[in-house]
Amino acid sequence: MRIAQIAPLHEAVPPKLYGGTERVVSFLTEELVALGHDVTLFASGDSKTSAKLNASWPRALRLDPAIRDPIAPHMLMFEHVARMADQFDILHFHMDYWPFTHFSRQPTPMVTTLHGRLDLPELKPVFQTFSTVPVISISDSQRRPLPEANFVRTVLHGLPTNLLTPQDGPRDYLAFLGRICPEKGFDKAIRIAKAAGMKLKVAAKVDRADAEYYEQVIKPMLGEGDVELIGEINDTQKPGFLSGAKALLMPIDWPEPFGLVMIEAMACGTPVLALNRGSVPEVLEDGLTGIIVEDETSAIGAIDRIHAMDPKKIRQRFEERFTAKRMAEDYLAVYRQMINKGQPALRAV
Repeated sequence: MRIAQIAPLHEAVPPKLYGGTERVVSFLTEELVALGHDVTLFASGDSKTSAKLNASWPRALRLDPAIRDPIAPHMLMFEHVARMADQFDILHFHMDYWPFTHFSRQPTPMVTTLHGRLDLPELKPVFQTFSTVPVISISDSQRRPLPEANFVRTVLHGLPTNLLTPQDGPRDYLAFLGRICPEKGFDKAIRIAKAAGMKLKVAAKVDRADAEYYEQVIKPMLGEGDVELIGEINDTQKPGFLSGAKALLMPIDWPEPFGLVMIEAMACGTPVLALNRGSVPEVLEDGLTGIIVEDETSAIGAIDRIHAMDPKKIRQRFEERFTAKRMAEDYLAVYRQMINKGQPALRAV
């Protein structure tokens, strides 16, 4: 099958540090190539892939200080895709609603994976207008705010089987991985770790949009407990970081569409202590791969349950549910559905 994967240009594929969408695009692209498909990746020029790379811009926009208009490079990439569209059997976009206007009006089958939150009121008229464009959700909970969207399937994320593996050593701290921002509940993580009397190690970044939250809320709290800020880490650093943790804390305060950090922890045999929001109950199995609670107080009370959880069983469930191969096979089923739908039916004359 001739497949085009179209990624955002904000980060390289895979990203050098933080970047959930681009990381998933990389895992999917590499697995499709391994399965024998002809894949072209439209992404920034500093991306690394075994597929054919079509670089519309030389480097990831977040790492390019000269960029002032991030829309312009994306428009250029869309034009590259449009000019080559007839060379593919399927166009797979990872850029939310951006491709709807043009690419829903051309003959090559297309589908879009929605990676972000869908509970914003301004999205409703967009999806009502483009109600026939096929889209894929990354969890069933992500769909709830937009029942008018044309969801063709939910495909849960997956990781390469050997990307992150359990490492030997003591599991003697709590971990926080991702972004320091209000919706990720980092202030709750500090309070939970303090109440548990455990060290909290933090591998996370602070975006400019969250600088005020960090300065006003988090900085004054850092002296309240045993908190170690490591900063952003890459995939080679994650196995040691996650394997050394007794649990990954995920006290989110928003409808998380998926939460890649949960399956990254599972791959390392580390349970996740998470608030019951968004996709959490679809990804975690309470008592087996993690503990799901309703609030901060319940999270503190659940700390003792972590000690009884088996890292080997957690890793086993990761291999059964969340590999990149399973994800790629799910997407291939969608591609075939889209291609068959677009083929004209034969008529007897």
